[in-house]
Amino acid sequence: IAQRLGVSEGTVFTYFGGKRELCVRVISDWYDEIIAKVEDKLPHVQGPRAQLHYLVHAHLRHLLAEGTGLCAFILSEGRARNDDFGEVYAGLQRRYTAPLMRILAQGQADGHIRQDMPLRLLRSAVYGPMEHVLWDAILRNAKVDVAATADQLVDFLWQALQPPQRDALALARFRGEVQDALHRLQSSENKDGGAY
Repeated sequence: IAQRLGVSEGTVFTYFGGKRELCVRVISDWYDEIIAKVEDKLPHVQGPRAQLHYLVHAHLRHLLAEGTGLCAFILSEGRARNDDFGEVYAGLQRRYTAPLMRILAQGQADGHIRQDMPLRLLRSAVYGPMEHVLWDAILRNAKVDVAATADQLVDFLWQALQPPQRDALALARFRGEVQDALHRLQSSENKDGGAY
């Protein structure tokens, strides 16, 4: 890094206590830049599905913009959490995922997104598949068609995020009640020695 900047190594360590501190700064600056871009553009995207698509596409694009190296670094460092960076990373993640949490909360309030699951699980349902796509790209060193992958993920995710149909939900609830009643009846028969 010092060589590429045309300075001495000592100059780098004037600003950073060590390599770990420098890594933390790189990741923090990257998150700050991406968060600023997302928060600038997202308010101009209309509708929860379109906003979800924007976030998924932006996430994949930003993490793969420089190839898989920075992506692998960010994903692996986020998992390490064995020092002070764990707290820094957790704060960055909260800021980074806040736009999605707002979309999900507003979607629930408006009836566009299912209300029968907590927001934290819905957040994981969105970021989990994307992380698998990213790790697959890293491990195979494969080029990802970001636009096509984002389209496919959003098609899948949007179906999962939709509120269950009321009729289907009522039918499932009724079916569960019938099964419970049958179970109680069978238990009662077994106790009474099959008197019915």
